[in-house]
Amino acid sequence: MEEKSKPLMNSCDFMGVKPIMMDLPYPPIQVKEKNPVYANLLSIDCCGAVSEMTAITQYINNENRLSCEKCPVARTILGIAIAEMIHLQKLSELIFLLGGPIDFVAKYQDGRKRMWSPEYLSIPENMERMLTADIEAEKAAIHQYRMHMKMINDPYIHGVLARIIKDEEYHIMLLRTFLCCLLYTSDAADEARSVD
Repeated sequence: MEEKSKPLMNSCDFMGVKPIMMDLPYPPIQVKEKNPVYANLLSIDCCGAVSEMTAITQYINNENRLSCEKCPVARTILGIAIAEMIHLQKLSELIFLLGGPIDFVAKYQDGRKRMWSPEYLSIPENMERMLTADIEAEKAAIHQYRMHMKMINDPYIHGVLARIIKDEEYHIMLLRTFLCCLLYTSDAADEARSVD
């Protein structure tokens, strides 16, 4: 007689996960005037290789792969992903006000257009590499936002981008904390094994 096996189950509960972001208000979503050039720049922030769409998808992928074994980390990563969704929504509103389409196509200054693709994702196999890739992606996003702020002459857009940057910096701090804890516990485990 065959013994019944227990079903595999993920006991990580995601109910109540909220966006992880700075406890600061966003400025009103408004623009000085319609400007398709600015809309195109923001389309890159929405759905280019370095973008909110890439960040959301990468965080969701990492959260899924960590949830069974590292529930607190997975819950935090999901909270960061939710914050990135809010960023995507704010950028999309700005693009619409600027007269641009919301179509998940990054429009570059040289005329190239590229629809968002999962090939933009970094999907490492272990938690240390996931956290490192996420930190690097946040740094790249901040760099790109600052570069676009230099190219955009609209104080309303600057306000929104500066507020998004504050969240991205907060995300880096949290991810670095997880990474340091992971490396510390890994080093401590290695030391304990070497003493035995």
